[in-house]
Amino acid sequence: MTTQTAAPRRRADHPTWWRVPLVASALGLPVLALEYSAIRAQAGMGQYGAVIYWALALFAAAWALPHRRSFRTFRVLVAGAALVITLLPVTLLLLLAVMLAD
Repeated sequence: MTTQTAAPRRRADHPTWWRVPLVASALGLPVLALEYSAIRAQAGMGQYGAVIYWALALFAAAWALPHRRSFRTFRVLVAGAALVITLLPVTLLLLLAVMLAD
């Protein structure tokens, strides 16, 4: 009589589902925290607050999606959208600084 010690894994589970959300979160969450602290230090969130909350919600959605292979493309798109929303204001600010430096 043999006993199984590990729970059987479903065929549809993706073994490396966590890589894309981890990379996006590692790059985006520190920048998002800096943006949030900079905006809160000023007079308030204003209209830019919605951008921060959307990016945070997309990061959470990238982690919360089911771990099936069929959701791999959607997880990449959600994590990529969160990263773009987070990095776009910083990129535009750096581009503006470079243009005005001359």
